[in-house]
Amino acid sequence: MKKFIIKTLGCKVNQCESEAIRNALVESGRGIASGDEGGADVVIVNTCSVTRKAAMQSRQAVRQAIRANPDARIVVTGCHAQTAAAEMAAIDGVDLIVGNRDKHMIPRRILSQLPEHADGAVPTECSDTDRPGTNRIDQFEMLPAMATGSRTRPFLKIQDGCDAYCTYCIVPHARGRSRSLPMDQVLKQIEQLGRLGYREVVLTGIHIGCYGHDLTPATGLIELLCLIREAGSIDRVRVSSIEPAELSDAIIDLACSGQDQSGRLCPHFHIPLQSGDDGILKRMHRPYSRDDFKARVQRIIGRLPDAAIGVDTLIGFPGETDAAFEHTYDLIRSLPVAYLHVFPFSAREGTPAFTFKDQVPAPVVKKRCARMRRLGAKKRQEFYARHVGKAVTVLVEATRDRISGCLKGFSDNYIPVLFDGSDDLANTFQPVEIKDISADGVPAGVVFDRTTDG
Repeated sequence: MKKFIIKTLGCKVNQCESEAIRNALVESGRGIASGDEGGADVVIVNTCSVTRKAAMQSRQAVRQAIRANPDARIVVTGCHAQTAAAEMAAIDGVDLIVGNRDKHMIPRRILSQLPEHADGAVPTECSDTDRPGTNRIDQFEMLPAMATGSRTRPFLKIQDGCDAYCTYCIVPHARGRSRSLPMDQVLKQIEQLGRLGYREVVLTGIHIGCYGHDLTPATGLIELLCLIREAGSIDRVRVSSIEPAELSDAIIDLACSGQDQSGRLCPHFHIPLQSGDDGILKRMHRPYSRDDFKARVQRIIGRLPDAAIGVDTLIGFPGETDAAFEHTYDLIRSLPVAYLHVFPFSAREGTPAFTFKDQVPAPVVKKRCARMRRLGAKKRQEFYARHVGKAVTVLVEATRDRISGCLKGFSDNYIPVLFDGSDDLANTFQPVEIKDISADGVPAGVVFDRTTDG
């Protein structure tokens, strides 16, 4: 049996796409090679370019794959393949470069057309994604979301691309225009996941709040979420990162209602802030103010006091003074957020911010990031502590915690919980009372009524 390995870097969208490619290859009769021990006939590296570090890690992953699998053919795809195709093709041992436009064709290409080891020019398929007059990506590339392995909450990509063009972001150049999976196909895939026994699905995309704007007739995310609830094909739905201006009152209200229904929306919202300083937000080309963000968080907590709110921050953007950073820090400190993702600014060639002159020195950025991460850890522990003594509904995962041996799972408001129980609880909903927080900061609980499932 021919075997393959897929290595994935970056976001949930990349993970979703890699999973779909893997499933298509398995269905066609390919086997999955284990780890980095060699034995693969094909290695696919799905790259990321969102930061300079991600680009560097992508190049490292390609070189590691070549060293570990000297006889395999190496296929490089993803955002760094799209934005730096020549750089990736120059790595000795790469056999094929495939951009995001043609990523969905990789299974068929590997099976029927992949050339022998490249000798000279490396075949490259990376159509321009966004420049007028070019063959840009305008259609949603179909990658079915059939989960495999031990994943309890499969990702379903419903949207790709972005039209926002924030001044720091390379993603529109790597992913192209915003485009959506038609509603009937979303519902069909969720129905298929439900038939396979999955209880929760995570809807993901690059700019998911723009879902449906490109469809005919135009629609929106709230309409899709309502249809998913009406269909009742899956028990729980979780939405990945969503912009503050696009997290409407209607979406918040939907998460408040019907918590005993199938298709219920989890009270968990991951909202990019990036900066809490209005001047920096304008330089970033972000369409909201710090007061807008604060009002949105307060609206969520007013309706859903136990909701998990995750926040992205981008630290060290050009022109970020000490005062501007303090505006961000003070805003986060004042809000009941559950956790932070802290990113240092990374100048990406091809974006306006790459040319900005007032760059923040690296040591200053590092110090600010460390301080913000400490705040994030404090916020996370405070969020967990607020739930001690409360009952949460946990979707039990198929694999146990490696350290404690306990069952594990996530509540609807994204609290990871460890608890004792038998293996037959896997992929069921269990009511768990959170008793305490372990020494390493993980909530621990007890199942108090095993007769409930659903």
